[in-house]
Amino acid sequence: MAVLVTGGAGYIGSHMVWELIDAGEEVIVLDRLSTGFEWAVAPEAKLVIGDVGDSALVSELIAAHAVDSVIHFAGSIVVPESVADPLAYYDNNTVKTRALIESAVKGGVGHFIFSSTAAVYGATGAEPVLENAALNPESPYGRSKLMSEWMLADAAAAYGLRYTALRYFNVAGADPKGRTGQSTAGATHLIKVAGQAALGKRPFIEVYGTDYPTPDGTCIRDYIHVSDLAAAHRLALERLRQGGTSLVANCGYGHGYSVFEVLDSVRRVHGREFDVRLAGRRPGDAAAVVANPALARRELGWSPRLDDLDGIVRSALDWERHLTMMNTPQPPA
Repeated sequence: MAVLVTGGAGYIGSHMVWELIDAGEEVIVLDRLSTGFEWAVAPEAKLVIGDVGDSALVSELIAAHAVDSVIHFAGSIVVPESVADPLAYYDNNTVKTRALIESAVKGGVGHFIFSSTAAVYGATGAEPVLENAALNPESPYGRSKLMSEWMLADAAAAYGLRYTALRYFNVAGADPKGRTGQSTAGATHLIKVAGQAALGKRPFIEVYGTDYPTPDGTCIRDYIHVSDLAAAHRLALERLRQGGTSLVANCGYGHGYSVFEVLDSVRRVHGREFDVRLAGRRPGDAAAVVANPALARRELGWSPRLDDLDGIVRSALDWERHLTMMNTPQPPA
């Protein structure tokens, strides 16, 4: 049995690959390397450069490697970009996911784990949100992911495919062992960008909106360490293999931090000030989104180990320093 990980050269996907390799799994990675990196893939995994929308290629991989499970990360994730170019997001996130699901069904793959998002909820307030909350995505990104959840539910009912859709909240941090981290140029993740500003890789960081109905006026998010998220996926895979039914579950810690609180954490960990500039709101941003993770804890047996904002920030800063070293030309021998 092998696990096909789409987008496995990207940020979350590369952590997932290491989690699976550490657990002794055979892993096939399919990634077109649009935002991922070949070096980020664990050397024990097989990397195939290609697109998840290429049904012939996906079908060939499923058959050649006896793939029994797909973990699907490939997709576009920037909310403002989705507002500016919605059709590209519906193509990459929805149309290609449909093609991948069809290939999985035709290839006899029994288990499908999908990278969904808290953006399917839209604005919910600061209270932890349950999976049965109203679904009101406020951006094409969120809607593209919700459409994929619906397709999975329908495919499960029609074809017997069993799936887990994990709705991520704000993923941050880097592998505690220093093997991979958020490396994409132009990434918009707050902790990544703040770390770059603190280390002088950016001249400043902008805070988008200080007039939200939150205690300090900035957006509140539930920040989850990427390695805890990868562990949740591995547990979801184990559950499906043991006969578990299809499931949609939140992945977050159940408490949130404002933008200003995150910036304070970066200052504490880094020990220095950096330039912070205030700007207007971005389209598609909700005031506050915080998970109720009780279902994932109960059904998956998931117990996060890295729930500490300063620890998350420290791992992100360590990885940012590592990237600097990787890009520094070495003197000749």
